[in-house]
Amino acid sequence: MENLNYKHLQYFWAVARTGSVTRAAEQLDVSMQTISGQIAKLERQLGRALFRQQGRGLELTEAGRLALSYADRIFMLGAELEEAMADEQLDQIQRLAAGVSDVLPKHIASRLLQPALPAESGQLRLSCSEGDFDELIGELGRHKLDLVLADRPVASSEQQQFQSWLLLRCPVQLLANPALRERYQPGFPASLRQAPLLMPSRDNMLRRQLEHWFESQGLRPRVVGECDDYALMETFARQGLGLCPAPFLPDEDNGPPGLEGIGALDGIWEHYYVSASRRKLQHPSLLAILQAWA
Repeated sequence: MENLNYKHLQYFWAVARTGSVTRAAEQLDVSMQTISGQIAKLERQLGRALFRQQGRGLELTEAGRLALSYADRIFMLGAELEEAMADEQLDQIQRLAAGVSDVLPKHIASRLLQPALPAESGQLRLSCSEGDFDELIGELGRHKLDLVLADRPVASSEQQQFQSWLLLRCPVQLLANPALRERYQPGFPASLRQAPLLMPSRDNMLRRQLEHWFESQGLRPRVVGECDDYALMETFARQGLGLCPAPFLPDEDNGPPGLEGIGALDGIWEHYYVSASRRKLQHPSLLAILQAWA
């Protein structure tokens, strides 16, 4: 297939959005014959009809709806490009696209990123994406992200393309709302037998440690919920659904609002890593984070 003609795609996009060749011609200030001819060329190139006649108007075919979804993204990116190029501070602004694994507590993610944030506002444009670790590493490989924060390093099979550094080890404690804390703190940890427990999902690195710890203590709490997201797990704990494990920074005096510590889980640690493409090891934000934490 020959290279896509974006002028043809723009004419198609205008007709699809306005629902009329006439309105699209007025919007683009070209003749109706020009638009019809260019769309016909696009349809021949793609090998698909994009519109069908519906009464006096046009409606999109299934191929047309698919083409429209791509056209929307293409021209949205074009508008973003124009906006970015028009930024008067383009050459003075440092940009950081950070991926944050959805298992990371938000307050720890923000602390890990803090060294990359300049003292003066406006010097860094930060973009944060949250998601599954493997998806974020995929985005890192496509150079859509500059770095990824997660509870694990990249796999050994990916170390030729990426590099990971351990930034922080955090002890883990159990949190509860005041009512459950009053009930289960006395006699901790023996008091946890049959206690309602909120757990990370099974693909979370912390889950295996917790299961081993409870087994070593001879305890079998009741798992009442599983969550990928720490913030959601803390919300359920705040409502009294159960106790929840959470990493904590020793220099933090207060836990999450509405939750209080029951006790530390000795020997359990959460590990937090930053991963980056080997092509971007000199990114200023990555260097600032490594200097502060690694």
